[in-house]
Amino acid sequence: MVFKKVTLIGSSSESFDDAVDDAIDRARDTLDKVHWVEVEEMGVEIASADGREYQAEVEVAFELED
Repeated sequence: MVFKKVTLIGSSSESFDDAVDDAIDRARDTLDKVHWVEVEEMGVEIASADGREYQAEVEVAFELED
């Protein structure tokens, strides 16, 4: 098996957990054979948001087709 990793950034106005879930949901909707996700960084954007925007940078690993 060969895997490829891509970096995604999920966001949420509620929490870091929801930001990670946002990225995972998008990965599962658009990629086949997703095997794991590694959370790399978390941050909060406050400059352009009324409240807070939680962001989670994740690496998604998925299996490449034969």
